[in-house]
Amino acid sequence: MGFVPSPDGSSSPSAPASAAAAGPPSPAAGPKAMGPKAVDKETTAGVLFGIAAYGLWGLLPLYFFVLMPAGAVEIVANRVVWSLLFCALLITVTRAWSALAQALRNRAVFGSLALAALLIAVNWLTYTYGVTTGQAVEASLGYFINPLVSVLLGVFVLKEKLRPLQWAAVGIGFVAVGVLTYSYGKLPWIALTLAFSFGLYGFVKKRVGPRVDAVTSLSVETMVLAPFAAATMIFLAATGTDTLTTQGPGHFWLLVASGVITAVPLLFFGASARRLPMTTIGLLQYCAPVLQFIIALVVFREAMTVDRWIGFGVVWLALAVLTADMLGTARRNSVAKRAKRGT
Repeated sequence: MGFVPSPDGSSSPSAPASAAAAGPPSPAAGPKAMGPKAVDKETTAGVLFGIAAYGLWGLLPLYFFVLMPAGAVEIVANRVVWSLLFCALLITVTRAWSALAQALRNRAVFGSLALAALLIAVNWLTYTYGVTTGQAVEASLGYFINPLVSVLLGVFVLKEKLRPLQWAAVGIGFVAVGVLTYSYGKLPWIALTLAFSFGLYGFVKKRVGPRVDAVTSLSVETMVLAPFAAATMIFLAATGTDTLTTQGPGHFWLLVASGVITAVPLLFFGASARRLPMTTIGLLQYCAPVLQFIIALVVFREAMTVDRWIGFGVVWLALAVLTADMLGTARRNSVAKRAKRGT
């Protein structure tokens, strides 16, 4: 896949798209010109940026917990509005208003980003609802199975052919959903909604990614959602059910900070994606659901029955198979490229 989605649902381009947004590299920036030490520093920086991005996304459940008694709808509405204001500040500082205007004028780009906005709204609402209602474990499951959903979308939407290990991973994933359905007594709808909304979001972003940078993309998406978010905030205030101005200044500024909390990990991810191969980014993305899972168990004290442990274990087995296939394919491609250069 050419797109690595961000676990918080924000717009995150793939490594090639990020590099394209940054402009063509100068000859002196190539690995051979920089030398091994410079390349090592770039790789180290990329890993650190990636860990910071996925680490912050993994800690989001703690942020939502601190925001209580705000509910999922109010949190997401504030997140959209304050993210838009923060993006406007970033665009002003980076003098990127022309790029934003170009994206808004391009019907194909704007249409794709509007669809992405709707998908990410579903994702954000579902994830926040899961965390704030004591279902953070199931929410983390959604991001564990997201890579499997991305593979399925590749088959049914992009008509890609799966390799044997990919088929095995998908099959194991179906078994895991069956086990977890038995455990929960119902379909794990929170996890499935998160995985499919995020997978579809990634598919849409893959198609439009090379034509817009990360900040412009997030700005357009939040512009699409902002009228609905603002109307929601006004409605909550008018009915006396909002918490933005009723829980003290600390709570107010925590909600306002949602704009920064949304955008900063995205910028870290962009810095990481420009420096690392997609294989490494693909491995780093598991950091977020692992942290979310640990927080759900250790901090929120959510229950994990034996059959749920079995279900999660089967999911992790599927991911292990998928990761093995990814690493093997990357290694073979690397060998083939070196051989081609040697001829």
